[in-house]
Amino acid sequence: MSAKNNTSLFKTSAGINYLIPFILVTSCFALWGFANDLTHPMVKAFSKIFQMSVTEGALIQVTFYGGYFAMALPAALFVRKFSYKSGIVLGLGLYALGALLFVPACHTGSYYPFLAAYFVLTCGLSFLETSANPYILSMGPSETATQRLNLAQAFNPIGSLMGMFAAIYFIQARISPLSTEERALLDPAQYEAVKNSDLSILSNTYAELGLVIAVIFVLVLLVRMPKGESADSGDLRISATFGRLFRNPRYREGVIAQFFYVGAQVMCWTFIIQYGTPVFMAEGMTEQAAEVLSQKYNIAAMVFFCASRFICTYLLRYINPGKLLSLLAVVACALLAGVVFSDGRFGLYCLVLVSACMSLMFPTIYGMALEGTGDDAKIGAAGLIMAILGGSVLPPLQARVIDCGTIAGFSAVNLSYILPMICFVVIALYGYRNKVKVQ
Repeated sequence: MSAKNNTSLFKTSAGINYLIPFILVTSCFALWGFANDLTHPMVKAFSKIFQMSVTEGALIQVTFYGGYFAMALPAALFVRKFSYKSGIVLGLGLYALGALLFVPACHTGSYYPFLAAYFVLTCGLSFLETSANPYILSMGPSETATQRLNLAQAFNPIGSLMGMFAAIYFIQARISPLSTEERALLDPAQYEAVKNSDLSILSNTYAELGLVIAVIFVLVLLVRMPKGESADSGDLRISATFGRLFRNPRYREGVIAQFFYVGAQVMCWTFIIQYGTPVFMAEGMTEQAAEVLSQKYNIAAMVFFCASRFICTYLLRYINPGKLLSLLAVVACALLAGVVFSDGRFGLYCLVLVSACMSLMFPTIYGMALEGTGDDAKIGAAGLIMAILGGSVLPPLQARVIDCGTIAGFSAVNLSYILPMICFVVIALYGYRNKVKVQ
């Protein structure tokens, strides 16, 4: 990047340079991506460690995305009353605290303290997502605000990839190679020893993450940051705002579409391990080796997701966002049909390619829903973040299907992917009904 471009992005006409604050806040985009994709494989890991069903393991996703839902609106009101920086600081503090709570959770030897730690952690992520996006927009000239936000958002999938690698090499590859069936045959003392060792590996990874977050917390706290247009001393009542928003069909349907999108994304990424493990075990691999290889396919899915984001951004110059959203949702449905009705690696390949279709969906639904909402957009954005609850509600339904083992002679894992297929039908309908141009 040239010095000229650097100036246009981060330096105001008054000579104030926001490059350092921009770097610090942009790191938050990578950090919440890291947390999200470190968590998906933990459903399988905790299920094996505690000898639980897939449904019980999916409580991690219920807790994780439930934290987003619980804190989205309080975070928006907090930012309105105080500042973007305050929202970032509080978010990082809760993120670090939640990660560090894995240490005492490990000492309990119980599953539910880990869920409490996840909830605290994701309350922090909700504050970060609610604060960081508009904060980036304020860090420099308004004419380059979109460029800054796109640049910051590019680091989110990088953090996601790092989270996946951490899940593979710091947790999955280091916990006991004993299969689920072999763990069930251990005597109580042996089982407790294996369980405690595995939990220690898992909690140490999160504790190290917590220390990294704590360092970023201190840096953000100490570095002078732009105030931005965050504090709002006006009327903080939101009933009238929500009334206007939900009388707007495009916004109301956008919240519904976002709910189903996040649910579909979490289902496709969380249970790829459950889909891939029996495929590779049928080829002669051990359970642990099959799980690790399945997670590598999840990494491949994220690579497709990242590449497709750039491709789709380019295509939006020529294709109406609603039309492109509908087209990608239809293609995703076709690929999921391959996941449902095929055996072996072909279905896994189809599942990986679904990620290429998903890359455009969250920001496009977000932009379409807020189109024309004016001053209500700040609270409207909180409603769209609350729609992340789909990642908490829908995966347990898929987990229940998977726990059936077989349904009418068909693999329950395969049939479970009918659920994200239904989600993409809803998204296709939203795109078709709301063909608008997103700035």
